[in-house]
Amino acid sequence: MKSRCLLSCLALSALTHAADSRHDVVIYGGTCAAVTAAVQVKQMGGSVIIVSPDKHLGGLSSGGLGFTDTGNKAVIGGLARDFYHRIWKHYQKQEAWTWQKQSEYGNKGQGTPAMDGENRTMWIFEPHAAEQVFEDYVREFGLDVVRDEWLAREKGVKKDAGRITSITTLSGKTYAGGMFIDATYEGDLMAAAGCDYHVGREANSVYGEEHNGVQVGVLHHRHHFGAVKENISPYKVPGDPKSGVLARVSTEFVGKFGEGDKRVQAYCFRSCYTNVPENRVPFPRPEGYDAAQYELLLRVLDTGWGEFFEKFDPIPNHKTDTNNHGPFSFDNIGYNYDYPEAGYERRREIIAEHRRYQQGLLWFVANDPRVPKKVQEELRQWGLPKDEFKDNGHWSHQLYIREARRMIGSFVMTENELRKKKPTPDSVGMGSYTIDSHNVQRYITPEGFVQNEGDIGVSTNGPYEIAYGSLVPKKGQGANLLVPVAMSASHIAYGSIRMEPVFMILGQSAATAAVLALGRSLDVQDLPYEKLRERLLKDGQILHYTGPKTSRGTDPGKIEGIVMDDMDAKVTGHWQESGAARTYIGDGYRHDGNARDGRCSLSFEPKLEKPGRYRLQLAAPPNNNRATNASVEIQHQGGVEKLKVDLKSPKSGDGVTWIDLGEFDCGNDTAITVGNAGADGYVVVDGVRWLPVK
Repeated sequence: MKSRCLLSCLALSALTHAADSRHDVVIYGGTCAAVTAAVQVKQMGGSVIIVSPDKHLGGLSSGGLGFTDTGNKAVIGGLARDFYHRIWKHYQKQEAWTWQKQSEYGNKGQGTPAMDGENRTMWIFEPHAAEQVFEDYVREFGLDVVRDEWLAREKGVKKDAGRITSITTLSGKTYAGGMFIDATYEGDLMAAAGCDYHVGREANSVYGEEHNGVQVGVLHHRHHFGAVKENISPYKVPGDPKSGVLARVSTEFVGKFGEGDKRVQAYCFRSCYTNVPENRVPFPRPEGYDAAQYELLLRVLDTGWGEFFEKFDPIPNHKTDTNNHGPFSFDNIGYNYDYPEAGYERRREIIAEHRRYQQGLLWFVANDPRVPKKVQEELRQWGLPKDEFKDNGHWSHQLYIREARRMIGSFVMTENELRKKKPTPDSVGMGSYTIDSHNVQRYITPEGFVQNEGDIGVSTNGPYEIAYGSLVPKKGQGANLLVPVAMSASHIAYGSIRMEPVFMILGQSAATAAVLALGRSLDVQDLPYEKLRERLLKDGQILHYTGPKTSRGTDPGKIEGIVMDDMDAKVTGHWQESGAARTYIGDGYRHDGNARDGRCSLSFEPKLEKPGRYRLQLAAPPNNNRATNASVEIQHQGGVEKLKVDLKSPKSGDGVTWIDLGEFDCGNDTAITVGNAGADGYVVVDGVRWLPVK
């Protein structure tokens, strides 16, 4: 085992900063980033302590989020990849399959196979299996961990000349150190240390973004009321505003498109259910249950909407990682706005409200006689697993804090870096998941119907780099502090960065920087990047990527015919990128934002090897909000054909959804142009192809 104290083997100049330190690095938080950071300090010969407000280590990774949001797994390296390798090793043991045979599980994952035998990794797992891996790290590396210790946020951070010297918890215990890492979802240490931060959504104008701020009128996923067959009234008596508004609907002004606000995207529990009778506990009726809270869900179900079980994602042993899906689901929209800045007691109240809401929803669907019988009977097959979260009523101990405070650090990551519109300096890790914000508010439209706002899904067009400057405060605000979770990013950029594998990556990189800066008696802002980069690469971190852009989309080169992706088109007007659909070509597709202004068009002009007769097809992921009359113009040898195309119901094929445009004789001047003039919904374009007619 390497020496417990780093000072004996580092430059003596570090003594002035760390001579009184009980540990070289003090980590506040119990998330996955806290654990990987602590392991990295140990691997570099330093002493470290995790001061955790949580009793259970791992945050969401052990708290129910077992259906990992991997994005492109090729950019997950270092200790993050080691974590998923250890999960794979766990499920190679026969005794791990208590309620199911491994051969029966299948291999479905979130954009990647659940079990990757070739790379000896597994990306889907049960909560208790993940927590055991984190506890194995504690045991194997001899990590000092104190639990249920809460930072005294008002006066518990001591600083001297811009450096944190110690932190004190509510119990009165003090932890001194040479370097500090805030690994909480909330950014409590960062805020208490006096660093700049932001809560809510920035206006698009702040960082020159397209998808930040209020997104009224934007409907990217199926988590909105356009996903049902009919408009739904928000009033107790449908259509009568005088009757009052249903529960869970805001009467506040939704805001103007692109403007900033203080609202944050919705939270939920990534709850774990099972349908094994021997391991199943019936869903409990929560104290304070009120059926009126779910009247809006009943109206959704009464339309025939049939996607209630869409995100009961399977994890081993006949369990689920259950996430929000649809217009009214497990996201508790609008009930978390004060959480980021709230005191501990108020946060506990918010967490309890979310638990009551979510358990109440389950009780309502399983027991209320007004719920459609088919849905009710299916839900009654599910319950809470006896062998998970045993000390918390079999309910997750971790609320999904999708965002809280976000530091405004030395560098702010924005959607422009994620989408490669601007370069990213000094990479310390990579992300790749779709830019993804859940809904922020539920409001009443001018037409008098209910609608959700804030849900966004935008492609990053492949993996992206994350800047070292986004982990460190501005100069003068924290010379020995690193923040890998509540890191420096805009709301919309954080929507992709906030994935658990990325937090593990950034936790390791933050710890590496902490040890290197301490050993050189440097402020973290002054650490030479080349030294940091050298060590990160040595430890298996992925800092740059030149492989395929995506592991999710269909490779256009593997599709029959002459295929052009939407990225190959000549663009007129403003098109937005997305990757929210289940299948698409390449790394995503484009839509016109429901502009209906006739200013947007995409023109595809292939160079055919030889003239001939071709069947032409348009790829467009379907949805109820799509236009039924998108303008399509086809140039062929016989002239120009103008069509109005229904984008709501294409047919699947080759992993892509296609709309047949007909057969034409085509030469080198052939072209397909798609526009939004007179459209009655979103114009969405994924690509086109020319199929030779045999």
